[in-house]
Order: sequence, then C-alpha cells, then structure tokens
Amino acid sequence: MDSARRPILFVSLPESGLLNPLLVLAEELSRKNVPDLWFATDEPRRDDVKRISVGSAVEFASLGEVVSELSAVTWNDEVYREITQSSRFKAHRAVIRQSFVPAAQKKKFEELAAIVDEVRPALMVIDCISGFAIELAISRKIPFVLSVPFAPSNVLTAFTPFGKRYVPWDFPVPHTGLPRRMTPVQQLRNQWFKWRTLALFLSPKMSKVVAEDTRRRKALGLGPMSQMARIEQAELVLCNSIAELDYPVELPERMRLVGAMVPPLPEAPDDEELSSWLDAQTSVVYAGFGTITRLTREQVASMVEVARRLEGRHQVLWKLPSEQQHLLPPAETLPGNLRIESWVPSQLDVLAHPKVKVFFTHAGGNGYNEGVYFGKPLVVRPLWVDCYDQAVRGRDFGISLTLDRPRAMDVDDVLDKLTRVLETPSFRENAERLSALQRTAGGRAAAADLILGLPALAETPAHTGA
Repeated sequence: MDSARRPILFVSLPESGLLNPLLVLAEELSRKNVPDLWFATDEPRRDDVKRISVGSAVEFASLGEVVSELSAVTWNDEVYREITQSSRFKAHRAVIRQSFVPAAQKKKFEELAAIVDEVRPALMVIDCISGFAIELAISRKIPFVLSVPFAPSNVLTAFTPFGKRYVPWDFPVPHTGLPRRMTPVQQLRNQWFKWRTLALFLSPKMSKVVAEDTRRRKALGLGPMSQMARIEQAELVLCNSIAELDYPVELPERMRLVGAMVPPLPEAPDDEELSSWLDAQTSVVYAGFGTITRLTREQVASMVEVARRLEGRHQVLWKLPSEQQHLLPPAETLPGNLRIESWVPSQLDVLAHPKVKVFFTHAGGNGYNEGVYFGKPLVVRPLWVDCYDQAVRGRDFGISLTLDRPRAMDVDDVLDKLTRVLETPSFRENAERLSALQRTAGGRAAAADLILGLPALAETPAHTGA
C-alpha cells in the first residue's frame, strides 16, 4: 500500500437508525475533501452512499444483499410481533434469538474481509451493532471508531449480573424502560432482567449457538468477546447524544458525546411544495414512527380519528409508508387537517420548521435526538428495545410524554398526551434548552475533527491484509 494513503472505511448495517449518522459523518469528511473514503453496507443502500460525495469521492463497497437475521426491516410479521410485544424481557429475548446467528455474522465477515483486502484501511468507522465488522477490525489489528446512536449508558451497562459495566450495579438495564429512580418492585425487575438474560444464554438451545459462535471466533484467532470489548478496544467511541439526555454515568476516556448528526439544511431544497404548506400553517403535529413500524388497520383508524379531533386547532403531517396506506379509510372521509406523505424527503427539514410544534414518534435513537436537536417536545409511542429507554428519559427530563397504551394507540390516550405537551410551556422550554446543548456538542463537525486527529491517520499505517 502506498504509505501516503490513509483510507477510511465506514461500515454499517442497512437500518436507517444505524446507517444515517455514519452517512452524515462520511459526507462531512467528503465536504472537507478528505481522500480515500469508502463506505461498506448492504447493496440496497448503494444510492444513499453515492449521494454523499459532495467533495472528495466516497466509494461504495457492497456487503451483498440484506441478511434477514441481521436486519429488522426484513423480519416477517411473526418475528415483528415477538420483538414489539409488551413484555420487555420477552421482546429482548426475541431480539437475541433472532439476531444472534453465527452463520449470518460469518457471511458478512467474509464479505467485509474481501473489501478490507482491497481497501487496506488505516481506520474503520463502525456502527456499534455490526459485530462482524468489530471482530474483523480486532482480528486484523485495524484501528476503529465505534458509532453509537443511542444514549451512552446503552453500551456501558451490562445485560447480565456478572458482566463488566461502567455504571452502578443498580443502573437500569437497557431495553427495560425503567427509570433511574426505581421503586423496590422496579429494582427487583431490573435485577431479574439480568438473571433471566444470563439464563437465556445457559439454556440448552442457546448454549449450542454460543458453542458454534465460539468455534467461529476461535477460527479467527479471537478469544471470548466481552460486551465491553467493542468499547475498550476502540480508538474512539462517538455517541450521537449528550450527557443531559441520559442518567448520570461516568464515561470512558475514549467516549465522546457529539450530539445528533445533522447535515447542512435544507437537506431537500427542491421540496418546495411541502415547505410552502408548512409555511402556511399555524401549528403542525408531525407524526413519524420510523422505518420499522408496521401499523394495523385499527391503529391507522385511531390516528385518523386523532387528526379529526385536532381539526380547527392543529394540522397533522403524517409520514405513513405507501405499503400501509391501503389501511386508510376512503380518502373522502379523511379530515381536512390531515396531510399524509408516503415519504418525507427530509425529516430533518420538517423538524427544523418553526410551525412544527410537537414530534409524535417511536423514539428510536436518531428520531429522539433529532427531535431534541430542533427543540421539539415529543409524544412517544415506543416500539421496541431502546425506544422504551429513550421514552422514560424524555419523560424524566420533561421533554416528552409516553402513551399509556402504545400498542392500542387509544385515541383518548394520544389526544391527552398531545394536548398536554402542546399546551404546557415547560415541555417546549426544556426541549429548547437541550437543543442548545445538542448544538454546542458539535455534531458532524466535531466528530469529523476527532476522527481526523486520530494517530491512525497520522502515522504510517501497518499492513492490514490477511
């Protein structure tokens, strides 16, 4: 490899929540004309990567087609129901059973290894869920940066009783949706969650999977991988949040909180029709539940009724995927204050608009932080895993309310939460205060500077081939 080259290889699974922050960061490096930028992800995201070459080129490296075990957007309805069920532990267990598949990790590892052999990166920037990429970086001794689109405690808290952690023993376990201040019953539930997770991995069925994964890792020259290895072996951990959006934790020295990764706006300057519509309104409720949510006919009908009852006071902009729009009642029966879009060219442009007064969201990591970045209070219909953790923090920090019956999407419940958030000034004031802190954290510019200052991009890189 030419000793003057310092290739940077981004690696991400195709889910928007994991991919989008890295797209923004790679685009920022392109804007700075940093050479030798590569982005590896699944084939369906090729066009998204091609669009971020705004200065120097960002080369797309295909990881092949989406592997269903690793991608939530491809899960069938049965798996979706299991992972979004009301029991926090059963949902957590379903995620593990669905995604902890050594053969799927092996397939992506091999595809990425071929890319690494070609690119010979001096540095890899990896989303924190792409275990195959972290393993490859460690096995090849390639310096890597970890991208975390969740609250920092999400990757610093052990899921089992004896796992290493950076938080107090009684800290709420990720995916429980429990608050920092717990009742005695909640404290028991929190500890029981850890023991049940440990028991899951000791069960006969999962023990076979663990043994298979151990053999796979041994063949790569990798020993047992603790949950914290991805943190401890990273050169840098970039977290797309701020300390004030999480319960107090002591951060590892290598972790930096840079806030939401927001590109320069407007992101979709040609979307004049929607922009003009927003300009003409007084107050808009924006409803967007992410790319994974699958609503039922009853839930869609509830959302339409919510808009109907808000008519005369607020407009409703609802991003409802085209494949779910057949669940809508006849067009002529829809309320006049409801605007439905199958796709919003830029959710960030919508959230940035001053006429948008509240964000009705599932509270995934990106949406939660982006809503706060633009000073919008939230009403939360949590969907799965980390959504419940963001929801309880938002409630405790006075920026959001969570539906009491999220799966039912009860009309009275939704109206109650929307009305309270819209009519109570403290929600907006708290969101605006945290918005200022998000912007101060530096976002994409701070993250880019941190990466460019790493020793891996300043020293003569070692040979990183097989």
